[in-house]
Amino acid sequence: MDTSDPDIVFDEAGHCNHCNRWFRRMHDEVPNSDAAGAILTRIVARIREEGRGRDYDCVAGVSGGVDSTFVIHQLCRLGLRPLAVHFDNGWNSELAVDNIKKSLDHLGVHLHTEVVDWEEFRSLQLAFLKASVPNCEIPTDHAITATLVKTAQRIGTRFVINGSNVITEGILPLAWVYYSHDLHHLLAIQRRFGGRSLQTYPLLPLRTLTSRIITGRYRMVNLLNYLEYDREAAIGTLEREAGWRNYGGKHYESIYTRWYQGYYLPAKFGYDKRKAHFSALVCAGQMRRDTALEKLEQSPYENHDVEDDTRFVLRKLELTAAELEELIVAPNRRHTDYPNSGFLIDGLAGARNFLRARAKQV
Repeated sequence: MDTSDPDIVFDEAGHCNHCNRWFRRMHDEVPNSDAAGAILTRIVARIREEGRGRDYDCVAGVSGGVDSTFVIHQLCRLGLRPLAVHFDNGWNSELAVDNIKKSLDHLGVHLHTEVVDWEEFRSLQLAFLKASVPNCEIPTDHAITATLVKTAQRIGTRFVINGSNVITEGILPLAWVYYSHDLHHLLAIQRRFGGRSLQTYPLLPLRTLTSRIITGRYRMVNLLNYLEYDREAAIGTLEREAGWRNYGGKHYESIYTRWYQGYYLPAKFGYDKRKAHFSALVCAGQMRRDTALEKLEQSPYENHDVEDDTRFVLRKLELTAAELEELIVAPNRRHTDYPNSGFLIDGLAGARNFLRARAKQV
């Protein structure tokens, strides 16, 4: 990490706040191997017990990427019966679709796909671009969570398993992101810039999610935190056993995410999310620092064609090149410049920590 994060702070030893926080999170959230094994055994037993008599024990999101696919692989290895859930926002690469099919066919896992109304979603994505805020993935991330929670409720399970993990994802500057579960914020931006009502887009009010956590009707399991997760080893396993194919950068299984992270964010905000991704891998001992620096000298589009992707994005969003340039040069805004519930989320930090812990209790 570097000063492209405006809030970065270095201590006397030259260590930044992000790396220090990564090590604290590893201590607090990722148990050592002995404890992790016992915790995982208990989690699996509880999920299996509550799933008895049902078609599925749990739901797990799948994108075709390494983390989510490896989670499904490990759930099957542990003897559980997940229902894979995919939110199709219209931006899947052919490789992502192929990875999902090959992996789930190999494992014998059923798939539920939620296909968004494209015109609604296009309007929402354009609204976030027009708002000039950095986290333009909120429309996708919010809908993924809403779809997982609603699907879990429909099939009668409270367990939602995901690939989020501290080991490879434990660093991300707050200035670069915003809460995807802030529905008030999402709707405010859509009303101001979208010009289209969201009739079918999956919505999850914060109070609904909070209520389900408090009452025990929603349990989130970050499975990879209980495994000795090595991303490269996971890739090797998936390639070897399921014919899974690597797509390059983190989350690059989505064409929009690839373009957004590889072109739009650096061009408009000067943010290169590889710095956060690589920093976590360096802290985890899964990448050398000099290797990370060498990779950062290369374009985020090293293995892809940025011009082809940009033309595809323009065509799909119905934008001209001139209109995209106007969006990029428009003054940058913070998410807090628009109506939001961040004050509530931040002000209840203690409660938020309690809810996060409560959501993970099994």
